[in-house]
Amino acid sequence: MPVEISVGPPVLTINQSTTFMVTDLGGEIAADSEQGVFAGDTRFVSYYAIFANGRPWVRLTSSPITYYAARIVLTNRAFRTEEGEVPEGTLGLEICRTVGEGIHEDLDVTNYGVAPVRFNLEIALRSDFADLFEVKSHEFVRRGRIETVWDAERSEVRTSYTHRDFHCEFTYRLVNTDSAAHYANGRVTFEIALAPGARWHACAHYILAGAGQVRAPLYGCAHLDEETDFDRLQAGWQAQATQLTSANEEVYRLYQQSVEDIGALRLYEHDLAPDVWVPAAGVPWYVTLFGRDSLIAGLQTLLLHPGLARGALRKLAQYQAREEDDWRDAQPGKILHEIRFGELAHFHKIPHTPYYGTADATPLYLILLHETWKWTGDEALLREYRDTALGCLAWIDRYGDLDGDGFQEYRTRSPQGYENQGWKDAGDAVVDADGRPVGQPKGTCELQGYVFDAWQRMAEVFAALGEGGRAEELRRKAAALRARFEARFWCEEIDCYAFALGPDKQPVRSVASNAGHCLWSGIASAAHAARVVRRLQEPDMWSGWGIRTLSARNPAYNPLSYQRGSVWPHDNGLIALGFKRYGFAEEAARIARDISEAASYFVSHRLPELYAGLPRRPGMFPVQYLGANVPQAWAAGSVFHLLQAILGLRADAPRSCLYVDPYLPRWLTDVTLRNLTVGRARLDLRFWREGERTRWDASVRDGALKIEEAPWHPWST
Repeated sequence: MPVEISVGPPVLTINQSTTFMVTDLGGEIAADSEQGVFAGDTRFVSYYAIFANGRPWVRLTSSPITYYAARIVLTNRAFRTEEGEVPEGTLGLEICRTVGEGIHEDLDVTNYGVAPVRFNLEIALRSDFADLFEVKSHEFVRRGRIETVWDAERSEVRTSYTHRDFHCEFTYRLVNTDSAAHYANGRVTFEIALAPGARWHACAHYILAGAGQVRAPLYGCAHLDEETDFDRLQAGWQAQATQLTSANEEVYRLYQQSVEDIGALRLYEHDLAPDVWVPAAGVPWYVTLFGRDSLIAGLQTLLLHPGLARGALRKLAQYQAREEDDWRDAQPGKILHEIRFGELAHFHKIPHTPYYGTADATPLYLILLHETWKWTGDEALLREYRDTALGCLAWIDRYGDLDGDGFQEYRTRSPQGYENQGWKDAGDAVVDADGRPVGQPKGTCELQGYVFDAWQRMAEVFAALGEGGRAEELRRKAAALRARFEARFWCEEIDCYAFALGPDKQPVRSVASNAGHCLWSGIASAAHAARVVRRLQEPDMWSGWGIRTLSARNPAYNPLSYQRGSVWPHDNGLIALGFKRYGFAEEAARIARDISEAASYFVSHRLPELYAGLPRRPGMFPVQYLGANVPQAWAAGSVFHLLQAILGLRADAPRSCLYVDPYLPRWLTDVTLRNLTVGRARLDLRFWREGERTRWDASVRDGALKIEEAPWHPWST
C-alpha cells in the first residue's frame, strides 16, 4: 500500500480579514523569524514561548481547525519541583487560538499523572512593531520608543510603540484564569497546582490597536459554537458559490478547499455589499488590496459567483490614478499594484500609498469588465465603469507604449520601484537566453496579448453601448497589434514567442511560460499557437507537476527560485485556457491533471502560491517553496480556470446563452456543477464520459438560457 505524503510549510497560519498569526508548528513565535501576529502591515507580536518551570514543551500534534483557528497539543519535558521530579509526558497542554479582529487564546493544562503537581506556567512575549516589509526583508531599522507595563488590576501586559505621530499598542489580557497571573522579566507566570486528573484553564485576549482602530477578539472560549458576522458571510459565500461533485476525489477536494480559501481571504474592511467584495492576495505577505491579483481572482471566480469581480472593478476604480507621480509610478488612468498601511507607508518611506508599478493591471481591468458583463449580462455595469475604462485605454496609448512603436513597455520611475512590472515581478525574473537580467525598458510578450484582448473586448463593449466608431477603431488597433506582434515576437529558432523585447527592441529569445498567456489572450496565430503548445510540453518546460516559469535549459534556471523555473498554479490555469482556446483540449486537461495531482500532496489539498519546478519522478512529490503565500487567492482560483478549460465554458449572458465544449479525459469521468449562474438564470450542468466521448446535459432552474455546444476560437481580426 503506498505511503500517503502531505507537503506543507513548517508553520501554522490562521487569518481573518487583515489580522493573521504565523507560528511554528508548536504554536510558538521564534525570535528573528518571519513569524508573528500581524495586522495593518504591522507585527504586534514578534516572540512567543511557553514553558513549564523554565522548560519548553514538546509538540505532539498541531493543525488548523479552520482557516481562522488552530489547536496545538503539547506535553511536558521532565522537570524538577520542590516536591520532586515531574516525569516527561505527565502534563498535557492544549492551546487553541481563534482570529476574529483580535485573537482569543485558550490554555488548558491537564495532569495525567498519579501524583499532584505544582509548577509555574510561563509565557514569554515580545513586540517589535516591525513593518511587514522589514519582516520580509529581514532588514530592521530601530525607530521610536517601545514601552511595556503590567496592569495587575486588569491582569494584562500592554506594550506600546510611538514614533512621532505613528502609534501602536499590543495588549495581552488574561481572563477566566484558574489562578492569578503575575508578570516579571518579560514573562507572564501562573502558579498551577493540579491533583491527578485535574484540569487548569486560562484565556488570553490579543488586542491590537493602531491607525485609529482597535482589534479586539470576537470569539470567546466556546468559539466553535459561536457565530459572528464573519462566519455568516463565509457561510453565505459557500452557499452561493457554484457547487461541484465528481467521482474524482482529488478534483472534488481541491475545488472545495479553493472555495473555502477564497472566502478565507476576504478583506472585510473593503466590503462593498454582502456579495460584493475582494480577497487579499495571500497570507502572510499580501494581506491587502492588489490590482493584478484581485483582477485575476475576479476572472477565475466568475464561474462561482460574480461578487468578487464586481468588488475588484469597483474598488480598483476608486483608486485609479488621476495624476503623474513618479514616486508611486503613477500616471492618469493607471490601475494600482498594491496599497499598504504600515509605518513605512505612513511616513512615505515606501511608495505603496498606493503604488502603481504594474504594467498589466490596467489592461486586465478592461478584460475583467468585459468578462463580468458576459457572465452577468448587466449593461449598467458598462455604463458605470465607462469613464474608468476610457481612462485605462488612454493610459495604454499614452503611457503603456513608451516610445510610440505600438508595443507595451514598462520602465520604473520610482527610486524604490519594481524592476519588473509584469506578473513575474521578481527583480531577477526576466532573463535573456544567456541567463542575464534584461534591462529596462522592456516589454514582455503577455503584455501585448493582454492589450490585444482588452481592445477586442472593449470593442464589443462600446458596440453594446452604441459607440460604433470607437468600437471599430479598437478593432483596427487590435488587428494592427497582432500583425506587429507576429512579426517581432515570433522566434523561429526557439519555436516560441520571445519572452520580451529588450531595451534595444530586440527579441529576448528565452523560452518562458509567458508565451502561454499569448494563447489565453488570443493574440497568437493558429500556426504559431500549435508550436507553442508543443514547445511548452517539452521536458525543459513541463515538470510533471505543471509548466515551469522558465526553461530548464536557460542558464538562469533554478527550480527552487521564485520565478525562474518554479511552477505557479494560476499561470498554468491561464495557459490551460489558452490551450483549449486553440483546440488543444487533451493538452489542457493534462495541465489540469498535473496541478490537481500536485494539490493532493499538499495539506488539505490547499494549493500554495507556487512550488518548485523539480522534475516529477517515481517516489517524488511536489516541493513547497519556502516563502509561498498559503492560502493565496489566484492559486486557489486556478482550479476554476482549469475546470473552465476542460468543460469549455463561455458565458454570453447579454444574449442569454452559455457555450460548452467539454472534453473529459480518462482520469476525470464525471463533473456536475450545481447552482451555476449566468445572467439571471441558474442551472445545473452534468458532464460524463461515455466510451471515448464526453456527454452532457443541463437543467435550468430559474430564468431563460440557451446552452449550446461550440468550440472556442481565437479572436477573428
